[in-house]
Amino acid sequence: MKAVRLDAIGNLFVREVEKPVPGPNDLLVRVEACGVCGTDRHILHGEFPSKPPVTLGHEFCGIVEAVGDKVTTVKPGARITGDPNISCGLCPQCLNGRVNLCRNLKAIGIQIDGGFADYVIVPEKQAYEIPLDLHPHHGAFCEPLACCLHGVDMAEIRAGSSVVVLGGGVIGMLTVQLCRIAGATKVVLVTRQAEKRALAEEIGATHSFDPSSGDAIEGLVGANGLLPGGADVVIECAGVPETMEQAPKLAKAGGTVVILGVMAAGDKIEIEPFDILFRELRVLGSFVNPFTHRRAADLIASGAVKVEKLISRTVGIDEAPDVISNPPRKGEIRVMVLPNG
Repeated sequence: MKAVRLDAIGNLFVREVEKPVPGPNDLLVRVEACGVCGTDRHILHGEFPSKPPVTLGHEFCGIVEAVGDKVTTVKPGARITGDPNISCGLCPQCLNGRVNLCRNLKAIGIQIDGGFADYVIVPEKQAYEIPLDLHPHHGAFCEPLACCLHGVDMAEIRAGSSVVVLGGGVIGMLTVQLCRIAGATKVVLVTRQAEKRALAEEIGATHSFDPSSGDAIEGLVGANGLLPGGADVVIECAGVPETMEQAPKLAKAGGTVVILGVMAAGDKIEIEPFDILFRELRVLGSFVNPFTHRRAADLIASGAVKVEKLISRTVGIDEAPDVISNPPRKGEIRVMVLPNG
């Protein structure tokens, strides 16, 4: 079968590999769709810990073709979305319910062969069944949505809250919708790209803002800004130094800042600890998706979160290395790889 293999940092190619065989507790899944994530680009460039050689792809869904002899909850023919993050269940963090901080955490598509392939192995406990009449492209959004859910949960958004979302990629677009579902009445999406601002307002943002139009801090939270005095919650979804540094400045006194965006490991930014102290800001990191994948799958299946317009284009597996090796095109949100399509 074909698979997109990271042979070493900077070396990504389509290879012919053996079709995997499921173990006793595993599912063999024929991949229908797998999304290209910014983390895939970080992995390629050695900016996110991985374990090459490995098949990339951690946002996938597909049809179960075969199951191991100890599998009891999933049958062949089912459509599943896979939670790629596999915790050990035995370390102190796992025993305290912090499975996303597991000392031995491994992820499908990062340390274990993933979904940019014709087939992927998924442990039974990582599989979440989704309806057969759900479009498979939509099923591949469950993993990023689960990560966004964790961040929105941490933000503790209440009915009537105001939120600034920094970044117009897929994480920003999903977060906008979750903030509205959580009860926020003002949600401002901040991005330079006009197409993304328009889409954000179409799917749930009450306002959008172009940070290149002038002083972003003044325009957003100044006396005559969209949210005078600051937002209750600021969620950073871009993963770039500029927005990371802006985020605390956009929160009101006593507000919350959640970091969802991924910067390269080792990158640094400047912050003002006195400002965080004096205005008693909560600044939180949100890492992957502890116990949120089922909720994400249900939100996608119900149609409560809209994802169709977030798909910019679809490509075959042979095109995947080029997509991952280059920055997103202007206006692009999510590229979906269809290994068997």
